[in-house]
Amino acid sequence: MRTDVVMDTNVAVVANGAASHAGPDCEDACLSALERIRNEHRLVLDNQGAIIGEYRKRLRPAGQPGPGDAFFKWLWDHQANESCCVMVAVTPKPNERRAYLEFPEDSDLADFDCDDRKFVAVACAAGTSPPILNASDTDWLRHHEALGRHGVRVNFLCPELMRRNGRRAAGGRRSSRSRSAASTDR
Repeated sequence: MRTDVVMDTNVAVVANGAASHAGPDCEDACLSALERIRNEHRLVLDNQGAIIGEYRKRLRPAGQPGPGDAFFKWLWDHQANESCCVMVAVTPKPNERRAYLEFPEDSDLADFDCDDRKFVAVACAAGTSPPILNASDTDWLRHHEALGRHGVRVNFLCPELMRRNGRRAAGGRRSSRSRSAASTDR
């Protein structure tokens, strides 16, 4: 049985080699994650089209020239196939851009990136507790503990980027919990 996952756009962007701060190990981890999604998982998407819309802005639907683009073409072709993708209902908050009722009400998440809230809302709405795959965005690390309190798990595919950039993301100091999360949530 396939397990559900949510994927931040940065995973496919890094797989494309389009993130200058991500090295070859990170690119390889992202390529492996895309392959695992195709073969072992179901990608969780929102019924509002926000996630696939973001993918479309950053990736090429023709599937060229990079592996992240090829993944997007595969996703586009298979988004209605329930063995590959699952669509969940999320509820946009009226008059609040990029805000969802499913996003946790928590003062520790007040400054969480508005563009990434859709991924959290989908993970919360899925009912299967899918992990969110992240490659290079340290905002996920900075909010890791607060998200975890709400049952949101983040798998850091490139822990070396979290270590390298984590001091800045965590306000100059990282807790031992953040260090262990970056290495064990793969």
